[in-house]
Amino acid sequence: MTPSDILSSLDSKFTKAHAEGDLLFFPSTIVKHRDSGIEYEIRLCPALQNKPNLPTPHFAEHAKTDPFEHPNPNLCVGTLRDEESAEEYVVLLNKYSVVPKHFLLVTKEFQSQASPLQPSDLVQTYLLLAAARKARHNLFAFYNCGDNSGASQAHKHVQFIPLEDEDGPPIEYLARSVKLESADTPFALDLAYANHVYRFPDRFYSFTPEKLEPILAKAFLSLLDLVISTIRHDPGYPAGKPSYNVVITLEHMHLVPRRQETHVLAETGDELSVNALAFAGMLLVKSESELAAVKTEGVSKILRVVGLESVHELQVQGTAAEAQDAE
Repeated sequence: MTPSDILSSLDSKFTKAHAEGDLLFFPSTIVKHRDSGIEYEIRLCPALQNKPNLPTPHFAEHAKTDPFEHPNPNLCVGTLRDEESAEEYVVLLNKYSVVPKHFLLVTKEFQSQASPLQPSDLVQTYLLLAAARKARHNLFAFYNCGDNSGASQAHKHVQFIPLEDEDGPPIEYLARSVKLESADTPFALDLAYANHVYRFPDRFYSFTPEKLEPILAKAFLSLLDLVISTIRHDPGYPAGKPSYNVVITLEHMHLVPRRQETHVLAETGDELSVNALAFAGMLLVKSESELAAVKTEGVSKILRVVGLESVHELQVQGTAAEAQDAE
């Protein structure tokens, strides 16, 4: 199948899976909340209080029960194959859906959710975003990597969320406003937590897979280097592999290093799970009391607690010093 085939099948597949009870859809309402220059979308979904809480998996191991190994046929949208690497993928509907047609790009063979995105993962992800644009649908992708990223399955998967807003998730308004001196240099948004962003070339969605791959790979590796550098500046960072979130839109790639998976709300004592969606500007809460507590505590503060302190200025100075030494 092609990415366009996948997208054209989503409506009918979602409707059928939902009607036959293989997919559970939880209705929700969106509340807009402005904080630190971003109009966050806080999605209130009381029905999620009834969803069973699953333990955080061990991402380095192949789980004994892997829902992606033999998925329910009604949740299967189709398959994709990366021509360059021959890597194969299965596209699945999210079984527990808060947003209609939320779907996953899953490696056919088991790979760990603690492993970095490979060039083939990045290309297939971006081709789906480009195909959605061509079909006049709005999508963005995200990847939760590692124990403290908010991921819920050990089998490697990139997630896709449809959007009503054609301009992308809320974080894109801030990213788009940054004026760059050099087009192919990572930058940071002026936020409370460490973040690293790369801007794609103009009309990147029109590039062929062969031209996409080196640019996507360079973007990811340069941002991952900055994530590792940020972690090394934090003496109290937890032992083990680094955790981080990835957000990919038509225009940007964002990487955010993570210190911890959850935040305990001061007002209620509720444990709030935070994944890449929150760093895209879209939080999920399960009750009115959680919603009020998030507003009171402040989204920026919550994201800073689960993230890291920015050392972007030090990193820029280090890069400049390295350039001078090379001259």
